Amino acid sequence: MTLLKAWAPAKVNLFLHVAPVKPNGRHDLDSLVVFSDERAADYVTAEAADDLSLTVSGPFAPVSGRVEDNLVLKAAEALQAASGCRKGAKLALQKCLPVAAGIGGGSSDAAAALRLLTELWGIDPSYAAQVAPGLGGDVPVSLAAVPSLMRGEGERVEPAHLPFRIPALLVNSHAPCPTGPVFAAYDAAGGGKDFVEVDPLPGFLDKDHLTDWLAYQRNDLEAPATALVPEISDVLDFLRAQRGVRLARMSGSGATCFAVFDAISLAELASVALKAEKPDWWSVPTRLGAAT
Repeated sequence: MTLLKAWAPAKVNLFLHVAPVKPNGRHDLDSLVVFSDERAADYVTAEAADDLSLTVSGPFAPVSGRVEDNLVLKAAEALQAASGCRKGAKLALQKCLPVAAGIGGGSSDAAAALRLLTELWGIDPSYAAQVAPGLGGDVPVSLAAVPSLMRGEGERVEPAHLPFRIPALLVNSHAPCPTGPVFAAYDAAGGGKDFVEVDPLPGFLDKDHLTDWLAYQRNDLEAPATALVPEISDVLDFLRAQRGVRLARMSGSGATCFAVFDAISLAELASVALKAEKPDWWSVPTRLGAAT
């Protein structure tokens, strides 16, 4: 029996600009998104079965919620419904990324499941693209899994040409940072009044050119998230104090932060230092770019 495997990378928002809240309660976004290598990832497997089932394991399984609410299972159900496929699958998720952490773990898991099931069931990949937006704002960009501009409510995904990988360190203090209160604080402060999409995106020659340009961008949710979760400031202070750091910023709605380094070896050294200083924090050195 064929067992198909895929890794579901962390998603990192290199910048995140957020428009004012819309009548539907959602926000338009403008964000440059990249993906981790296999060191910072969840893992999904799928094999043929009569029915749909999911098991969840790994260090973050205990806090990943009820299996029946997991986006992997919801993605499988949505793909079945859209395609008319009546085949089943035995799905397994190894949860290695922090949950509700601003790095799109659940969305990346769902995207990995869509790719695997498209292959397992022998169906047109267009069905996966069709159901992705309904599963969550980060699922379409995670399905593409290449450097991209993510716009609208996440449904507009435009590939961005980044012909290099970015040495980085991802850090999360495990402080809870629910998305809803962060957006509510942003809205209460009148956020998004000056929102405009970046157009055009520069053609970046190398990672130094990129990081120099990113220094003039921002994550609009970093200030409200930090006000609600002061530990985010502690993470950013640590990252900015490390040797070889070019940029440190929060990803998504938090609380995971990232730092861009001159070299991956410096990111690895910073991770070692962090484990000695803050052994309870989660950190992974990685190269950001396409999930290949």
